[in-house]
Amino acid sequence: MENPKKQSDISAQKSRQKLNWLRAAVLGANDGIVSTASIVVGVAGASSSLRFILTAGVAGLVAGALSMGVGEYVSVSTQLDTEQALIDKEREEIKNNPIHEMAELAEIYRGKGLSEPIARKVAEELMAHGPVTAHADAELGIDLHNLTNPWHATFASTAAFFSGAIIPIIMILIAPAPLRIPITFFGVLIALIITGTLSAHSGGSSKTKATIRVVVGGMLAMAITYGIGKLFGVMGI
Repeated sequence: MENPKKQSDISAQKSRQKLNWLRAAVLGANDGIVSTASIVVGVAGASSSLRFILTAGVAGLVAGALSMGVGEYVSVSTQLDTEQALIDKEREEIKNNPIHEMAELAEIYRGKGLSEPIARKVAEELMAHGPVTAHADAELGIDLHNLTNPWHATFASTAAFFSGAIIPIIMILIAPAPLRIPITFFGVLIALIITGTLSAHSGGSSKTKATIRVVVGGMLAMAITYGIGKLFGVMGI
């Protein structure tokens, strides 16, 4: 029968992973909403041409999604390379000096509150079943069975950005010409309220504060870009 504490630790780890993915997805969607909405309202401030507005919006969506995906791939790949290097170093140390590494593992568990005999017993059993796994977990905080995957992160970030960026483009498409700006602002406002609430939920923070920050930041970005577009339109640039 599996150890209840081990089951609890696995469950807690899975919950943290889900929350981390949710947080990353929400932030990616929020970036897509704000950046693309700022582009389309900025162009709409300078020109009433739906063709120009959509061209700019779609270009911003594609560029932003690809940039987000590439950035996430590079970042997570770097993290994975670092983890692999640490694991390889640990594997080499265990191979060259297993007695020292067992003592080191026992000391780690002593530091967590176990008595010396129990800490040594735990270290011996873990070293017998999987020394690299045991050291990676206790010493490095790395789960060998759940290493970061750059491609998963890339696809998730790209999809999250796209799902957010498509909202202002849809708003521009469905709105009558005289109401494009207010309808886009309203649609983005609702979307930002949702992402702000989800962001607070994933982080366990105040929903009101998180939502206000997200909404104010997004609305401010759109207002500034719209003002710049309007200025350029008046100047005939």
